[in-house]
Amino acid sequence: MSLESFALSEADNKYMNVALEAARNAGDRNEVPVGAVVIDGGGEVLAVAGNRTILDSDPTAHAEILALREASKKTGNYRLTECSVYTTIEPCVMCAGALVNARVSSLVFGALDERFGAVRTHFDLCDSELLNHRMEIKGGVLEEECRSLIQEFFRARRS
Repeated sequence: MSLESFALSEADNKYMNVALEAARNAGDRNEVPVGAVVIDGGGEVLAVAGNRTILDSDPTAHAEILALREASKKTGNYRLTECSVYTTIEPCVMCAGALVNARVSSLVFGALDERFGAVRTHFDLCDSELLNHRMEIKGGVLEEECRSLIQEFFRARRS
């Protein structure tokens, strides 16, 4: 399964590269290399995070959750209605639910997650008509770099 190609905006490229750097840092700590960035409506970076489930002994310490927590503290509000989230991998059910609960305006992700993806691959949670909030979604931004990073991580773990 692959996402359609499209022209990258300068902002998409910039913020996904920030997320990729956070993912690489997570991988350097032997965490699954996923990174996330929260951007406010004016383009200011509110939060950057990489996975920390092992480091924090916390199954909820996914990059998206950590970035949402930090951005919410910074803004003083759990509703991040004018914010966009960039993440290297399609969010799982937990993270997709958190994005809906935070009421982010848009989600931009890199590669699909064929096992756990809950935004496009399995559940379409972030724009489901069954839920009270829907967001704009763009997938496939720097898809190859995002996919390669996670594939190389798991390939190295298996060898």
